[in-house]
Formats: sequence, structure tokens, C-alpha cells
Amino acid sequence: MTRHIELNPVSHLTIGTVGPPGQRVFYMQGSQGTQTISLRLEKEQARMLADSFEALLAELAQDHPPDARASKQEPIWKDMRLREPVEDLFRIGNMGLGYNEGTGQVVLVAYELVEEGEEPNVVSFWTTRDHIQTLIKHTREVVSAGRPICGNCGQPIDPEGHFCPNRNGHTH
Repeated sequence: MTRHIELNPVSHLTIGTVGPPGQRVFYMQGSQGTQTISLRLEKEQARMLADSFEALLAELAQDHPPDARASKQEPIWKDMRLREPVEDLFRIGNMGLGYNEGTGQVVLVAYELVEEGEEPNVVSFWTTRDHIQTLIKHTREVVSAGRPICGNCGQPIDPEGHFCPNRNGHTH
């Protein structure tokens, strides 16, 4: 039986990793009160999520400008680390973004990766634009903190070296 979990609003939302570069496992984690949900995702999904959030915020700034009278909220997300224990509920297959004009909240909806014909579990994370801005910056830092990238072929360079097909087999 599939479940839909709503964290509205989240008290914590982050992207983080477990493991050394080259073997990192990426997680999205959100909390509301004492409930913490961890979902596993791929590095490229994290990168694309930051890009998608940035595009959404740009669109919202144009179509739904923030109320100038609203006071800027003090950031409550100073600690963007994953909270222990990190036990994933599921691996993310698809994600969707949305906006609720009435509440001014942004929603991230994560769908479980399932076989064709199966119904996915779903988790919705609701938060503010300011918090999404913080999450974008943090996610980009997490994604770029991995192994350095080879300038010739675009593949990661391991600590013990790198076989670059564009350099006729020479290692870096």
C-alpha cells in the first residue's frame, strides 16, 4: 500500500552525503517536529534539483513578487547537516516542484523509484522561498565537494589516478 507523507511546513530540509568521495551516497532529508524522512537520490538529481529550484524562484519573483512589507525571516537553517540516523525510506525516481499562492510556500514532491505499473510512495516537503535559496547554495556545495573533474574528458579523477581516454591512455 502506497503512502503520501506531507511535511508542511518542514523544520529542516537538506541534501547531504554519506561516505568518501567516489563512494558517496546522496540523501535528501526533511523534518517536521520529531519526524525525519531521508530519501536516497543520485548526485545528478541533486544538481538538477538546485537548477530547477533556481528557475522556479526566478519565475516566482516575476509572477508572484514577495510582499515588500513582509519582514525577512531570520534563517532557521544554520545547520544543513544530515541528522542521524540516516535511513532512507526509498530511492527517488521523480521529483516535482510547485507553489501555493495562498500560503506563499514552495513544495518539493518526491516520488519513489518503482517498476512500471507499481504505485510509488510520495513525500511532500513544504517550505519558504528563503529556505529554498539556502538549500540551492548548500546543494551546489555538496555536489561540487566530490572528486575533481578531468578537464579533458569530464570524468572524475580518483586519488590513485585517472585513465583519460582523451589523452591516449596516459594517467593524470
